[in-house]
Amino acid sequence: MTDHTTDIGADISRRLEDRVRAEIRARGGVLPFDRFMELALYAPGLGYYVAGAPKFGPGGDFVTAPELSPLFGRCLAVQCAEVLERLDSGEILEFGAGSGALAVQILLELASLERLPERYRILEPSPDLQERQRAAIQTAAPHLLARCDWLTALPERFDGVVIANEVLDAMPVHRFRLGDAGEILEIGVGERDGRLVEVAIPPVSTGLVEAVSALHEAGLANTPGYESEINLRLSPWLSALSRVMERGLALLIDYGYPRAEYYQPERHMGTLRCHHRHQAHSNPYVHLGLQDITAHVDFTAAAEAGVAAGFELAGFTTQAHFLIGCGIDRLMQASAPETAFDLALGAKQLLLPTAMGERFKVLGLAKGVDGPWSGFAMRDLSDRL
Repeated sequence: MTDHTTDIGADISRRLEDRVRAEIRARGGVLPFDRFMELALYAPGLGYYVAGAPKFGPGGDFVTAPELSPLFGRCLAVQCAEVLERLDSGEILEFGAGSGALAVQILLELASLERLPERYRILEPSPDLQERQRAAIQTAAPHLLARCDWLTALPERFDGVVIANEVLDAMPVHRFRLGDAGEILEIGVGERDGRLVEVAIPPVSTGLVEAVSALHEAGLANTPGYESEINLRLSPWLSALSRVMERGLALLIDYGYPRAEYYQPERHMGTLRCHHRHQAHSNPYVHLGLQDITAHVDFTAAAEAGVAAGFELAGFTTQAHFLIGCGIDRLMQASAPETAFDLALGAKQLLLPTAMGERFKVLGLAKGVDGPWSGFAMRDLSDRL
């Protein structure tokens, strides 16, 4: 990294920290963690996902499945084609398209299957990432660029396939801790000796006590000192999506667990992780604006919120089983011999339990269209939710 780039990063980080400190003071000394995470990731012009530094791939902070192998997007395209065929038309809406690699892979595979969507829409709040995605499509599939458009808010109406790959883990979460007497405390962010610090206070965020109490009723997360996260924004997000989506299938792909596994006693420090230059750590209060902050997904909560919003549960499985169901082996066999070695290496990363195969899950939520769906045909784990 050049000195000039380092200076820009340091300036962004300082300005973002000033913004966080101003909100801490405006709120009487403590900022709820979900608001801190929102600022760190999405503050206009300063947050990690809206500032201009590279994020994806070898030159960024982490690698996502589309950067590992084109087989990921090609398999997703198979599932998309199945939905579009059943609807007899429709669009694709991708949330947070990252580097644009997934959009390229899906579009090219759908073109080969003669099942292109009416539009490929990308909901992307970052102007910088919009330009990178547009450039990626222009380079790899220029003849398909005219079929794409970019949004900063949900469309008024939508039929087709929704893709959210590694989106839910970047939603701001609330954090809680159980005190010595088992009382529910909210983790927030304050200041001490010129540093941002974590503080535990009586809950101030609407819905947090009820959500943690529900975990206790299920026999989970009930040991003094236990701390973890809850995504209270998930239900409003799915409700908003349901209001605009009349028919189609939403595919939510991320790392996470069903609720009973998420809040296991051994996960007593939660799942919050930060990623900076391909190094994972647990301190969200450093490298502000320059590092990713994520939390694993409670897929039970996602399924419940989806059903409450008007979706039907279409399936839940591991990434490995989903890709196998979509024919990853067939796609590998049909590929050119000169690409076989690289595809095999990528496939291992996508499928192996020690890599992404079991750590990542796929949740399907359907509305106005019936399955069964290829991605959930190999092994549907909905009974674990």
